[in-house]
Amino acid sequence: MNKQLIMLPGDGVGPEIMESAKVVLNTVASEYGHTFTYHQHAIGGDAIDRYETPLPEETINACKNSDAILLGAVGGSKWDSLPGHMRPEKGLLGIRKTLGLFANLRPVKGFAPLLHTSPLKEEIIKDSDILIIRELTGGLYFGKPSERRDNAVVDTLSYHRSEMERIIDKAFQSARLRNNHLTSVDKANVLESSRLWREIVNEKSKEYPDVTVEHELVDAAAMKLITQPKQFDVMVTENLFGDILSDEASVLTGSLGMLPSASIRSDGVGLYEPVHGSAPDIAGKGVVNPLGMILSVALMLRHSFQLEEEAAKIEKAVNECLEQGYHTADLHIEGGKQVGTKEMTKMVVDHITSNSVSDCICSMYA
Repeated sequence: MNKQLIMLPGDGVGPEIMESAKVVLNTVASEYGHTFTYHQHAIGGDAIDRYETPLPEETINACKNSDAILLGAVGGSKWDSLPGHMRPEKGLLGIRKTLGLFANLRPVKGFAPLLHTSPLKEEIIKDSDILIIRELTGGLYFGKPSERRDNAVVDTLSYHRSEMERIIDKAFQSARLRNNHLTSVDKANVLESSRLWREIVNEKSKEYPDVTVEHELVDAAAMKLITQPKQFDVMVTENLFGDILSDEASVLTGSLGMLPSASIRSDGVGLYEPVHGSAPDIAGKGVVNPLGMILSVALMLRHSFQLEEEAAKIEKAVNECLEQGYHTADLHIEGGKQVGTKEMTKMVVDHITSNSVSDCICSMYA
Protein backbone atom coordinates (compact mmCIF):
# COMPACT_ATOMS: atom_id res chain seq x y z
CA MET A 1 0.00 0.00 0.00
CA ASN A 2 1.30 3.46 -0.96
CA LYS A 3 -0.44 6.44 0.64
CA GLN A 4 0.12 10.19 0.54
CA LEU A 5 -0.18 11.72 4.00
CA ILE A 6 -0.42 15.39 4.90
CA MET A 7 1.22 16.28 8.21
CA LEU A 8 -0.03 19.45 9.93
CA PRO A 9 2.10 19.80 13.09
CA GLY A 10 0.52 23.12 14.06
CA ASP A 11 1.35 24.82 17.35
CA GLY A 12 2.80 24.13 20.78
CA VAL A 13 3.58 20.44 21.26
CA GLY A 14 2.19 19.63 17.81
CA PRO A 15 5.57 19.23 16.07
CA GLU A 16 6.86 16.89 18.82
CA ILE A 17 3.94 14.49 18.70
CA MET A 18 3.93 14.59 14.89
CA GLU A 19 7.48 13.24 14.96
CA SER A 20 6.20 10.39 17.13
CA ALA A 21 3.47 9.68 14.60
CA LYS A 22 6.02 9.47 11.78
CA VAL A 23 8.26 7.11 13.75
CA VAL A 24 5.34 4.75 14.41
CA LEU A 25 4.12 4.94 10.80
CA ASN A 26 7.60 4.18 9.49
CA THR A 27 7.71 1.15 11.78
CA VAL A 28 4.33 -0.08 10.55
CA ALA A 29 5.40 0.51 6.95
CA SER A 30 8.54 -1.56 7.48
CA GLU A 31 6.74 -4.37 9.29
CA TYR A 32 3.88 -4.70 6.80
CA GLY A 33 5.38 -3.60 3.49
CA HIS A 34 3.56 -0.28 3.10
CA THR A 35 4.85 3.06 1.84
CA PHE A 36 3.76 6.33 3.44
CA THR A 37 4.88 9.57 1.80
CA TYR A 38 4.73 12.65 4.04
CA HIS A 39 4.02 16.23 3.01
CA GLN A 40 4.18 18.86 5.77
CA HIS A 41 2.13 22.07 5.71
CA ALA A 42 1.17 24.92 8.04
CA ILE A 43 -2.06 25.49 9.96
CA GLY A 44 -3.22 27.50 12.97
CA GLY A 45 -0.87 29.89 14.73
CA ASP A 46 2.12 28.60 12.80
CA ALA A 47 0.36 29.54 9.56
CA ILE A 48 -0.64 32.95 10.94
CA ASP A 49 2.98 33.73 11.76
CA ARG A 50 4.25 32.57 8.38
CA TYR A 51 1.40 33.42 6.00
CA GLU A 52 -0.92 35.78 7.92
CA THR A 53 -3.82 33.31 7.73
CA PRO A 54 -4.71 30.29 9.89
CA LEU A 55 -5.41 28.20 6.79
CA PRO A 56 -3.23 28.91 3.72
CA GLU A 57 -4.50 28.00 0.27
CA GLU A 58 -1.44 25.79 -0.18
CA THR A 59 -2.49 23.72 2.83
CA ILE A 60 -6.04 23.38 1.53
CA ASN A 61 -4.89 22.21 -1.90
CA ALA A 62 -2.46 19.69 -0.42
CA CYS A 63 -5.14 18.24 1.84
CA LYS A 64 -7.57 17.92 -1.08
CA ASN A 65 -5.05 15.71 -2.88
CA SER A 66 -4.12 13.52 0.08
CA ASP A 67 -5.23 10.10 1.24
CA ALA A 68 -5.42 11.22 4.90
CA ILE A 69 -4.31 14.05 7.18
CA LEU A 70 -2.62 14.01 10.58
CA LEU A 71 -2.84 17.13 12.76
CA GLY A 72 -0.88 17.88 15.94
CA ALA A 73 -2.60 20.80 17.68
CA VAL A 74 -3.59 24.42 17.08
CA GLY A 75 -3.86 27.45 19.34
CA GLY A 76 -2.12 29.17 22.20
CA SER A 77 -2.19 32.39 24.21
CA LYS A 78 0.24 33.99 21.76
CA TRP A 79 -2.66 34.58 19.35
CA ASP A 80 -5.45 35.34 21.87
CA SER A 81 -5.58 39.04 21.01
CA LEU A 82 -6.26 38.46 17.31
CA PRO A 83 -9.76 39.02 15.88
CA GLY A 84 -12.02 35.99 15.62
CA HIS A 85 -11.46 35.29 11.92
CA MET A 86 -7.70 35.17 12.51
CA ARG A 87 -7.65 32.84 15.50
CA PRO A 88 -5.68 29.56 15.05
CA GLU A 89 -8.81 27.48 15.69
CA LYS A 90 -10.34 28.89 12.51
CA GLY A 91 -7.77 26.89 10.59
CA LEU A 92 -9.07 23.63 12.03
CA LEU A 93 -12.73 24.56 11.55
CA GLY A 94 -11.96 25.71 8.03
CA ILE A 95 -10.18 22.57 6.88
CA ARG A 96 -12.96 20.38 8.26
CA LYS A 97 -15.56 22.45 6.41
CA THR A 98 -13.58 22.71 3.17
CA LEU A 99 -12.95 18.96 2.99
CA GLY A 100 -16.50 18.06 4.01
CA LEU A 101 -15.34 16.15 7.08
CA PHE A 102 -18.76 15.88 8.62
CA ALA A 103 -18.29 13.13 11.23
CA ASN A 104 -16.08 13.43 14.30
CA LEU A 105 -15.37 10.10 16.00
CA ARG A 106 -14.11 10.13 19.58
CA PRO A 107 -13.55 6.74 21.20
CA VAL A 108 -13.42 6.96 24.98
CA LYS A 109 -12.06 3.80 26.55
CA GLY A 110 -10.17 3.48 29.80
CA PHE A 111 -6.80 1.74 30.11
CA ALA A 112 -6.73 -0.49 33.18
CA PRO A 113 -3.44 0.88 34.62
CA LEU A 114 -4.87 4.42 34.51
CA LEU A 115 -8.39 3.93 35.88
CA HIS A 116 -7.30 5.11 39.32
CA THR A 117 -6.65 8.57 37.83
CA SER A 118 -10.27 9.02 36.71
CA PRO A 119 -12.35 11.56 38.65
CA LEU A 120 -14.99 8.83 38.86
CA LYS A 121 -14.89 5.84 41.15
CA GLU A 122 -13.16 2.94 39.44
CA GLU A 123 -16.25 0.72 39.64
CA ILE A 124 -18.22 3.35 37.70
CA ILE A 125 -15.75 3.83 34.85
CA LYS A 126 -14.38 0.27 34.60
CA ASP A 127 -15.36 -1.50 31.35
CA SER A 128 -16.91 1.64 29.86
CA ASP A 129 -16.29 1.91 26.13
CA ILE A 130 -17.99 4.77 24.30
CA LEU A 131 -17.84 6.07 20.74
CA ILE A 132 -19.14 9.64 20.47
CA ILE A 133 -20.06 10.74 16.94
CA ARG A 134 -20.41 14.50 16.50
CA GLU A 135 -21.65 16.38 13.44
CA LEU A 136 -18.96 18.83 12.35
CA THR A 137 -20.07 21.10 9.52
CA GLY A 138 -23.38 22.63 10.60
CA GLY A 139 -25.10 24.12 13.61
CA LEU A 140 -24.20 27.21 15.62
CA TYR A 141 -20.54 27.20 14.64
CA PHE A 142 -21.31 27.86 10.98
CA GLY A 143 -24.77 29.44 10.90
CA LYS A 144 -25.28 32.96 9.53
CA PRO A 145 -25.83 35.61 10.76
CA SER A 146 -23.36 35.42 13.64
CA GLU A 147 -22.59 38.92 14.84
CA ARG A 148 -22.83 41.63 17.45
CA ARG A 149 -25.53 44.27 17.06
CA ASP A 150 -24.86 47.19 19.38
CA ASN A 151 -25.65 45.72 22.82
CA ALA A 152 -27.07 42.48 21.43
CA VAL A 153 -25.62 39.41 19.74
CA VAL A 154 -27.01 36.79 17.41
CA ASP A 155 -25.84 33.29 16.51
CA THR A 156 -27.77 31.09 14.12
CA LEU A 157 -28.31 27.35 14.46
CA SER A 158 -28.78 26.10 10.92
CA TYR A 159 -28.99 22.56 9.52
CA HIS A 160 -30.21 20.98 6.31
CA ARG A 161 -31.96 17.62 6.49
CA SER A 162 -29.22 16.04 4.37
CA GLU A 163 -26.53 17.09 6.89
CA MET A 164 -28.46 15.35 9.65
CA GLU A 165 -29.16 12.26 7.58
CA ARG A 166 -25.54 11.55 6.70
CA ILE A 167 -24.24 11.78 10.29
CA ILE A 168 -27.12 9.71 11.61
CA ASP A 169 -26.47 7.06 8.95
CA LYS A 170 -22.81 7.02 10.01
CA ALA A 171 -23.87 6.49 13.63
CA PHE A 172 -26.11 3.55 12.77
CA GLN A 173 -23.35 1.98 10.69
CA SER A 174 -20.89 2.42 13.55
CA ALA A 175 -23.31 0.88 16.02
CA ARG A 176 -23.53 -2.18 13.79
CA LEU A 177 -19.76 -2.59 14.06
CA ARG A 178 -19.94 -2.53 17.87
CA ASN A 179 -22.85 -3.61 20.08
CA ASN A 180 -25.90 -2.54 18.03
CA HIS A 181 -26.87 0.15 20.51
CA LEU A 182 -27.25 3.84 19.59
CA THR A 183 -28.08 6.79 21.82
CA SER A 184 -29.22 9.91 19.99
CA VAL A 185 -28.76 13.15 21.95
CA ASP A 186 -30.83 16.28 21.28
CA LYS A 187 -32.89 19.02 22.92
CA ALA A 188 -36.19 18.16 21.25
CA ASN A 189 -38.22 19.62 24.11
CA VAL A 190 -36.99 23.11 23.16
CA LEU A 191 -35.30 23.32 19.74
CA GLU A 192 -36.95 22.89 16.34
CA SER A 193 -33.65 21.62 14.94
CA SER A 194 -33.66 18.85 17.55
CA ARG A 195 -37.21 17.90 16.72
CA LEU A 196 -36.21 17.37 13.08
CA TRP A 197 -33.12 15.47 14.27
CA ARG A 198 -35.26 13.10 16.34
CA GLU A 199 -37.67 12.57 13.46
CA ILE A 200 -34.81 11.56 11.17
CA VAL A 201 -33.35 9.17 13.76
CA ASN A 202 -36.73 7.45 14.06
CA GLU A 203 -37.05 7.25 10.27
CA LYS A 204 -33.54 5.83 9.88
CA SER A 205 -34.08 3.28 12.63
CA LYS A 206 -36.41 1.40 10.27
CA GLU A 207 -33.43 0.85 7.93
CA TYR A 208 -31.38 -0.58 10.81
CA PRO A 209 -33.83 -2.84 12.67
CA ASP A 210 -30.98 -4.68 14.40
CA VAL A 211 -29.84 -1.51 16.19
CA THR A 212 -31.53 -0.54 19.45
CA VAL A 213 -32.14 3.23 19.59
CA GLU A 214 -32.60 5.44 22.62
CA HIS A 215 -33.19 9.18 22.76
CA GLU A 216 -31.66 11.37 25.47
CA LEU A 217 -31.99 15.09 26.07
CA VAL A 218 -28.53 16.65 26.17
CA ASP A 219 -28.71 17.71 29.83
CA ALA A 220 -29.72 14.20 30.90
CA ALA A 221 -27.00 12.69 28.71
CA ALA A 222 -24.39 14.93 30.34
CA MET A 223 -25.49 13.77 33.78
CA LYS A 224 -25.52 10.09 32.86
CA LEU A 225 -22.04 10.29 31.33
CA ILE A 226 -20.64 10.84 34.82
CA THR A 227 -23.04 8.63 36.74
CA GLN A 228 -23.71 5.69 34.39
CA PRO A 229 -21.15 5.81 31.53
CA LYS A 230 -21.39 2.05 30.93
CA GLN A 231 -24.96 2.46 29.66
CA PHE A 232 -23.63 4.13 26.48
CA ASP A 233 -22.07 2.48 23.45
CA VAL A 234 -22.42 4.76 20.41
CA MET A 235 -23.69 8.30 20.96
CA VAL A 236 -24.58 10.67 18.11
CA THR A 237 -25.42 14.35 18.31
CA GLU A 238 -25.14 17.72 16.58
CA ASN A 239 -22.13 20.02 16.55
CA LEU A 240 -22.40 22.10 19.74
CA PHE A 241 -23.74 19.30 21.93
CA GLY A 242 -21.10 16.93 20.56
CA ASP A 243 -18.31 19.40 21.28
CA ILE A 244 -19.38 19.68 24.93
CA LEU A 245 -20.21 16.02 25.56
CA SER A 246 -17.07 14.65 23.92
CA ASP A 247 -14.90 16.94 26.05
CA GLU A 248 -16.82 15.88 29.15
CA ALA A 249 -16.38 12.20 28.29
CA SER A 250 -12.71 12.67 27.49
CA VAL A 251 -11.77 13.33 31.12
CA LEU A 252 -13.57 10.24 32.45
CA THR A 253 -10.60 8.00 31.74
CA GLY A 254 -8.19 10.22 33.67
CA SER A 255 -6.09 11.80 30.94
CA LEU A 256 -6.74 13.84 27.81
CA GLY A 257 -3.31 12.75 26.63
CA MET A 258 -4.55 9.24 25.85
CA LEU A 259 -7.48 10.07 23.59
CA PRO A 260 -7.50 10.09 19.77
CA SER A 261 -10.10 11.48 17.40
CA ALA A 262 -11.03 11.26 13.73
CA SER A 263 -12.91 13.64 11.42
CA ILE A 264 -14.02 11.76 8.33
CA ARG A 265 -16.28 11.81 5.32
CA SER A 266 -18.07 9.09 3.37
CA ASP A 267 -15.17 8.13 1.07
CA GLY A 268 -12.83 7.42 4.00
CA VAL A 269 -10.66 10.52 3.72
CA GLY A 270 -10.14 11.88 7.21
CA LEU A 271 -8.23 14.16 9.54
CA TYR A 272 -6.80 12.51 12.65
CA GLU A 273 -5.66 14.31 15.79
CA PRO A 274 -5.33 13.81 19.55
CA VAL A 275 -7.98 15.39 21.77
CA HIS A 276 -5.51 17.34 23.93
CA GLY A 277 -4.57 20.90 23.02
CA SER A 278 -1.31 22.57 22.07
CA ALA A 279 0.02 22.81 25.67
CA PRO A 280 2.46 25.66 24.91
CA ASP A 281 3.76 25.63 28.51
CA ILE A 282 5.54 22.30 27.90
CA ALA A 283 6.34 22.71 24.20
CA GLY A 284 9.93 21.83 23.34
CA LYS A 285 10.66 20.19 26.69
CA GLY A 286 10.39 16.62 25.44
CA VAL A 287 7.79 15.62 28.03
CA VAL A 288 4.48 15.69 26.13
CA ASN A 289 2.49 12.45 26.03
CA PRO A 290 2.58 11.13 22.42
CA LEU A 291 0.05 8.32 22.95
CA GLY A 292 -3.04 10.27 21.89
CA MET A 293 -1.30 11.08 18.60
CA ILE A 294 -0.10 7.50 18.19
CA LEU A 295 -3.62 6.17 18.81
CA SER A 296 -4.89 8.68 16.23
CA VAL A 297 -2.51 7.00 13.76
CA ALA A 298 -4.22 3.71 14.57
CA LEU A 299 -7.61 5.30 13.87
CA MET A 300 -6.31 6.51 10.51
CA LEU A 301 -5.07 3.07 9.52
CA ARG A 302 -8.42 1.56 10.49
CA HIS A 303 -10.91 4.09 9.11
CA SER A 304 -9.15 5.54 6.06
CA PHE A 305 -7.12 2.53 4.90
CA GLN A 306 -8.97 -0.48 6.40
CA LEU A 307 -5.72 -1.76 7.91
CA GLU A 308 -7.29 -3.38 10.95
CA GLU A 309 -4.36 -5.63 11.84
CA GLU A 310 -1.92 -2.73 11.81
CA ALA A 311 -4.25 -0.52 13.86
CA ALA A 312 -4.81 -3.24 16.44
CA LYS A 313 -1.05 -3.84 16.67
CA ILE A 314 -0.47 -0.19 17.61
CA GLU A 315 -3.26 -0.21 20.19
CA LYS A 316 -1.94 -3.41 21.71
CA ALA A 317 1.56 -1.94 21.91
CA VAL A 318 0.29 1.16 23.73
CA ASN A 319 -1.62 -0.96 26.22
CA GLU A 320 1.40 -3.21 26.86
CA CYS A 321 3.63 -0.20 27.55
CA LEU A 322 1.18 1.08 30.17
CA GLU A 323 0.76 -2.36 31.71
CA GLN A 324 4.53 -2.49 32.17
CA GLY A 325 4.32 0.79 34.08
CA TYR A 326 5.85 3.20 31.59
CA HIS A 327 4.17 6.62 31.56
CA THR A 328 4.73 10.28 30.73
CA ALA A 329 4.52 13.14 33.22
CA ASP A 330 0.77 13.70 32.74
CA LEU A 331 0.03 10.13 33.82
CA HIS A 332 0.67 8.25 37.04
CA ILE A 333 1.13 4.51 37.44
CA GLU A 334 2.00 3.30 40.93
CA GLY A 335 5.46 1.80 40.90
CA GLY A 336 5.92 2.71 37.25
CA LYS A 337 8.66 4.58 35.44
CA GLN A 338 8.23 8.08 34.05
CA VAL A 339 9.72 8.64 30.59
CA GLY A 340 9.77 11.44 28.02
CA THR A 341 8.17 11.79 24.60
CA LYS A 342 10.91 10.07 22.61
CA GLU A 343 11.32 7.26 25.12
CA MET A 344 7.58 6.52 25.22
CA THR A 345 7.45 6.50 21.42
CA LYS A 346 10.37 4.09 21.30
CA MET A 347 8.60 1.83 23.82
CA VAL A 348 5.61 1.59 21.48
CA VAL A 349 7.85 0.92 18.48
CA ASP A 350 9.65 -1.88 20.31
CA HIS A 351 6.35 -3.55 21.14
CA ILE A 352 5.17 -3.24 17.55
CA THR A 353 8.32 -4.98 16.36
CA SER A 354 8.16 -7.46 19.25
CA ASN A 355 11.56 -6.39 20.52
CA SER A 356 12.48 -6.26 24.20
CA VAL A 357 11.83 -2.95 25.91
CA SER A 358 14.71 -3.42 28.32
CA ASP A 359 17.19 -1.53 26.18
CA CYS A 360 14.85 0.85 24.42
CA ILE A 361 15.95 4.12 26.03
CA CYS A 362 18.05 5.09 23.06
CA SER A 363 17.99 7.66 20.29
CA MET A 364 15.19 7.05 17.81
CA TYR A 365 15.75 9.99 15.52
CA ALA A 366 19.28 9.16 14.41
